[in-house]
Amino acid sequence: MIFEDLNINKQLFNALNDLGIIYPTPIQRATFAKVMSGKDIVGIAQTGTGKTFAYLLPLLRLWKFTTNKAPTVAIIVPTRELVVQVVEEIQKLTPYMSVRVAGVYGGANINAQAKLIYDGLDFLVGTPGRLMDLSLNGALNLRNVKSFVIDEVDEMLNLGFRTQLKNIFDLLPSKRQNIMFSATLSDDVSKLIDDYFEDVVRIEIAPSGTPVEKIAMFNYKVKNFYTKINLLKHLLQTDTSMEKVLVFINSKVLADKIFEIIAPHFENKIGVIHSNKSQNNRFNAINGFADGTTKVLIATDIIARGLDIEGVSHVINMDTPTIPEDYIHRIGRTGRADATGVAITFTTPKEEMYLVIIEDMMQKMVDELPFPQEVEVSNVFIEDEKETFFQKNYLGETKLKKSQGAFHEKGQKKKKINAGGFATKTAAKIKSLGAKKYRNTR
Repeated sequence: MIFEDLNINKQLFNALNDLGIIYPTPIQRATFAKVMSGKDIVGIAQTGTGKTFAYLLPLLRLWKFTTNKAPTVAIIVPTRELVVQVVEEIQKLTPYMSVRVAGVYGGANINAQAKLIYDGLDFLVGTPGRLMDLSLNGALNLRNVKSFVIDEVDEMLNLGFRTQLKNIFDLLPSKRQNIMFSATLSDDVSKLIDDYFEDVVRIEIAPSGTPVEKIAMFNYKVKNFYTKINLLKHLLQTDTSMEKVLVFINSKVLADKIFEIIAPHFENKIGVIHSNKSQNNRFNAINGFADGTTKVLIATDIIARGLDIEGVSHVINMDTPTIPEDYIHRIGRTGRADATGVAITFTTPKEEMYLVIIEDMMQKMVDELPFPQEVEVSNVFIEDEKETFFQKNYLGETKLKKSQGAFHEKGQKKKKINAGGFATKTAAKIKSLGAKKYRNTR
């Protein structure tokens, strides 16, 4: 099937042709007619499979010119970077249409954003907090919204936007179409669907947590954080295939520490991004990485979801994600579309349990690579590495010993591992057998 086989109008077809896009992805094929029908949609597909175009194409096909100023389509995403990306995707699809679009997010001048809305919009893309701010100050009226899209909703809930989302639902007209897209479907997301969606059509292209097939996954067993840094530097210096590398770490402080140690060795080819950075710094970091100015971007999970950067050759997990779905989102930044990719995860003995849970979720083993003998093994431990890994309450929240170490993130002390389904059973088995013994039983 090609896009011409779908009910695409001439304007959209010409835009796709200009972009060199001929074939719709599976999620795009499965979704187009169902969104066009006006029904509530929940789309579940692996990251990198074209979810953004899956909802934009039918919504743009349904769009009709109007002189009304209030938006008829509202799209909510979790981060300002995703706001910018979705706006850019709409602009790519509408050079032959008179669609008015704008993005709003925190950290930017709210009065300037209010003026964009006052001048008139068809599509509004924003973060939940800024949409609520604009609604509360009277600049934004959501009563004309016909289609409400929530992209990466599970990440929004993880970031604490539950209250804002519920308040936004209350501001919307009762008669509307709800569209939700994500790579995973948690219990919290299911409850949101039950509360606000009607006669839902569920489209699932791949089971939640399925890894992208074209990503080769590897693992290094590493003693501690500073040894991880030594290994990272070694790989970047010796592996010529590492052309565009995303390095993930769950701590903003540790992201800065990695940058501080690694950057001097690579002549302005390293960038860093996390939520403590200014808006301009974040945009510049992403743009520099996207256009090849920087070779390596060190990031927290702020860009693990949704953000589409072409040509990422490798994803390196400096830590092993405590939530299996986070692993899927991270590695999904490489191997996008028809490209292949490589994902490498560094795992300390204290993190090995998390890797086992990830493998169980994927039903796929991550190949272990031998640790390079030429890499120095550090005997220095950060504070988190000195703490007890998990206690009897593993199935709830992890209660680590309190520490005021220089590299300890406040949020770490209350971080959930994963409290449901297979993870619960897997954790119990690991607890009784130990990670290594459990691994050998599978």
